[in-house]
Order: sequence, then structure tokens, then C-alpha cells
Amino acid sequence: MASTSRTRTGRGRGRGRGRGSGSSSLPPPPSTLPLIIEEFFIVVYEDPLVKKELPKKFADYLDGKEPAKVYLRAADCGPRLWTVEVLFDGQGRMYLDKGWEKFAIAHGVDFGWFVHFKYEGNDVLTVKVFDGTMCRGTTTQTTKILTMKATTM
Repeated sequence: MASTSRTRTGRGRGRGRGRGSGSSSLPPPPSTLPLIIEEFFIVVYEDPLVKKELPKKFADYLDGKEPAKVYLRAADCGPRLWTVEVLFDGQGRMYLDKGWEKFAIAHGVDFGWFVHFKYEGNDVLTVKVFDGTMCRGTTTQTTKILTMKATTM
């Protein structure tokens, strides 16, 4: 069997642009980019029906624009918006308060679940709910349990 050797001809990845070619298409260094928080998630470690703290970075992002309420849109439920009051504690923390309970019940949020938020602007957050197995969706049983709990409070 004859062995063949290949030589590089200058073709392939990066053809026409070598390192140090002076390309100005590089993005600016990260320290000069504005901080944009578009997506985040919370893990439900406590009662799923009580107010929920959002990440501090997101609260910092809204600094100076602290809305009195936000509008939650479930990612797979069409255009319906759930109005949820927002609390800021003066120490940089932000909470979803009144209205969160109704949203949590309607979407079956339970202990150990992950709630993914995407900030759409204009105080609107699109929400995806993942159960403890990291799968999207709710179970009828969980929704029944949370509904019974909410009605007995």
C-alpha cells in the first residue's frame, strides 16, 4: 500500500484572514459592553406560593427604572399577561409579590422546580416552568395540590 502525503495549500478555515490581519470586526472588550440581563432563572426552594426573590443582577439592571409591577407571560399560553406587583427592599433586592401566587397555581409551580424568565422589555417577562426532572410542563396532580393549598390559606 502506497502512502500518500498531503501538503497544506493555504485553504480551509480562516482562508484569506490570517491572525493579526488587522480585522476590525472584533467585538469590543467585555468591560466596555453595556450590561444587559435578558434571561435568568430561579429555583423554588421554599413555598412556591410566597413572594419570590429575583436575581440581584436583574434588580441592578433595573436600577432607576424600578417598576411597581411586571407582566408575566407563560411561553406557551398565548398573549395572556399576568400582572404581578414588585417589591424592592432598598438593599438591592427585588421580589415578585401579589399576583405571583395566582400565576404559580395556574402553572403548577412546585418545590424544586425551575422557573426561567426572559425579559422582553416594557416590564414584560416571558416565563417557562420546568419541573424537578428539568422537563417543561405541569402535572394535573401538582396543580390540584397547589389549588387546594391556596384555598385553605
